[in-house]
Amino acid sequence: MHNPALHSIHFYPLKAVGGHAPREAVVEPWGLAGDRRWVLVDGDGRIITQRPHPSLALAAAELLPGGGIRMSAPGHEPLTVAVPPSGETVRVEIWKDKVEAVPADAAAHAWFSAYLETDVRLVHLDDPATRRPIDPAYAKDGETVSFADGYPLLLTTLSSLDALNSLIAQGDHSDEGPLPMNRFRPNVVVDGTAPWAEDDWSRVAIGDVTFRVAKKCGRCVVTTTDQRSAERGKEPLRTLAKHRRFGDQLVFGQNLVPETTGPIRIGDPFTVLD
Repeated sequence: MHNPALHSIHFYPLKAVGGHAPREAVVEPWGLAGDRRWVLVDGDGRIITQRPHPSLALAAAELLPGGGIRMSAPGHEPLTVAVPPSGETVRVEIWKDKVEAVPADAAAHAWFSAYLETDVRLVHLDDPATRRPIDPAYAKDGETVSFADGYPLLLTTLSSLDALNSLIAQGDHSDEGPLPMNRFRPNVVVDGTAPWAEDDWSRVAIGDVTFRVAKKCGRCVVTTTDQRSAERGKEPLRTLAKHRRFGDQLVFGQNLVPETTGPIRIGDPFTVLD
């Protein structure tokens, strides 16, 4: 096994749709620069995700200079959406959190409402430094997060995916495997570690940037969604339930909170500090 290193980087300008896999990115206190600063909400302000709308997997958001996005989806002309001017905010409900965000323009709302065939709005997180604290059970004072599910970054490893796919191949739904890493929508993927070694990490470094390992990542139905077809199956949840149950959660990956900030690049050494 070679020395552990950063294998790939992923960020998603709009939560729940396709994203980018750049060769380098900047770690900010609340996550990768440009990651999940936009989200769709319903008429009550609750976030819209792939859980009830798997077709979001077929849409994509390209990050533009200045923080805007260019949207694309099957059967729809692309739409460029500028960062809305700061001012009046609306309340967004993301899981148990209430977060203030700035609505995009009417054209953006209409574009996504047409695509999903239901009334939705697009909103932008204008101030990630103050809007949404991390769960205090796993955070220090002042630590915040974007519209990610709960933590600034999600780390997965190639060796654990290989191990999971081996277990899937032995199960009742072996025809669904092997699964690609995009089912898990990570931010950073590491190569060169032992399978499931991440269970025991508490602090890690990618290049010169250090992170606290906050908690194992519980997985949901989104992992059963083929990100290229939007079709759903049974895996990996069926296999995770048999082999990777921790309490009431089915686990794959680790949530990270940055201790320092700066650039990370594919090939950077990965170090377990504690």
